[in-house]
Amino acid sequence: MTQYSDFAYIYDRLMRQDIDYGRWCDYIENLFAIHNCEPETICELACGTGNITAGLAARGYDITGVDISSDMLAVAAEKLPNSQLMCIDMSKFKAAHSYDAFLCMIDGINYIITPKAVENTFKNVKEGLAEGGVFIFDISTRYKLQNILGNETYIHSEYDIFYSWQNEYYSKYNLSDMLLNFFVREGDTYRRFEERHLQRGWSEAQIRKMLKNAGFTKIDAYDELTENAPHAESERIVFVCR
Repeated sequence: MTQYSDFAYIYDRLMRQDIDYGRWCDYIENLFAIHNCEPETICELACGTGNITAGLAARGYDITGVDISSDMLAVAAEKLPNSQLMCIDMSKFKAAHSYDAFLCMIDGINYIITPKAVENTFKNVKEGLAEGGVFIFDISTRYKLQNILGNETYIHSEYDIFYSWQNEYYSKYNLSDMLLNFFVREGDTYRRFEERHLQRGWSEAQIRKMLKNAGFTKIDAYDELTENAPHAESERIVFVCR
């Protein structure tokens, strides 16, 4: 499984075309309000290049970022000079002190392939969560991975970046295998590199069971960026757990 190496340095440019990070920060704050949580300290797992991390830091939260990719964190550090960033696999991360809230946004949990590792992540979060705190995370659904991304190929072309994105979904294992080939202009030539990403399509029932095994007793789920319950064709589900 990739750790976002070369891709880290063009990730922001490409992802900002698809993800409204300001809207996600608004939504997270709305979930805090709905669940009567007023966090001061936040730990974001799989923070990547720090777009949500920086957005929330700018709103006054004391936020720590955790990610497995040192390259992604190098980009995040430019946006977060006053925040703590830690390079570690989130399934092995144990907080040195408690946080008022934990986050894991934009597919972070999908990148954890085994139930044991997901449950370990949830247990570590529960142990590090302050009394009254919340854990907010999302997953891309099986419906999205199988029916939207499926076995499709996508092509993106700009003046200095070209990439092809080939997806293959293995329904027997609920795994989405994503192969990305990039050509990035450097002077008069193009540099080619390849990224491979594996995501598992967890069901809502599986996630709820693992959360309960980890000690969470109150679990709410929402359709992406709404206060509505998930449905059969939801492409992303957001969980809020205590």
